[in-house]
Amino acid sequence: MTNRKNRNAETRKPEILEAYYQVLIEKGFEGSSIGKIAEYLNIHSTLILHYFKNKENLQRELIEFLVSKYKSEHMLGFNLIEDSTRRFDALMNLMFSYKWNRTVDPGVHFGFYYKSFRDEGIRRVLNNMFLWLRDYLHDAFIVFNKEGVIRVSDELKAADYVLTLMEGLEFHAHFLNEGKPFEDFAQTARAATIAMLKNGTF
Repeated sequence: MTNRKNRNAETRKPEILEAYYQVLIEKGFEGSSIGKIAEYLNIHSTLILHYFKNKENLQRELIEFLVSKYKSEHMLGFNLIEDSTRRFDALMNLMFSYKWNRTVDPGVHFGFYYKSFRDEGIRRVLNNMFLWLRDYLHDAFIVFNKEGVIRVSDELKAADYVLTLMEGLEFHAHFLNEGKPFEDFAQTARAATIAMLKNGTF
């Protein structure tokens, strides 16, 4: 019986979290509720409360669920690229791509960013996500530096810069691109960043 309950949780919780994510995209934070999620899935709202207890837990688990999208969909293939120059190019192409920046809907992403100022639990989960990505870039830059692909004296500062610029791409796309494709400015930012990584700016 316990195993069956565990299997049900493993199946239903991701399904509920994905539904919550879709409701947030369609309705926004102001228009979402446990009732709306239940309606989306055609289930009773008590089933959602059975798995998550309350909306606060649901929100925090959704963030962790969305973070897993970044990790599972994008990062696993880099270690298969043996040539360091090709691996560096693939990483930079990804970091400045539309695909990466839209791994999570920007309205949901920045909605949780807003909530992180008022909810320490949400802030902690987001902070861990950004630290994970910064550390990933930091470790990668150490390797690329040793292999002569880039030339930086402070890999951590370089990782901070790249991560901060990546987050700013969505700001530019939303407010400043004047109808141009996302890739136009992103590719300019990518080329400038690669030049800085290779010429010892950091």
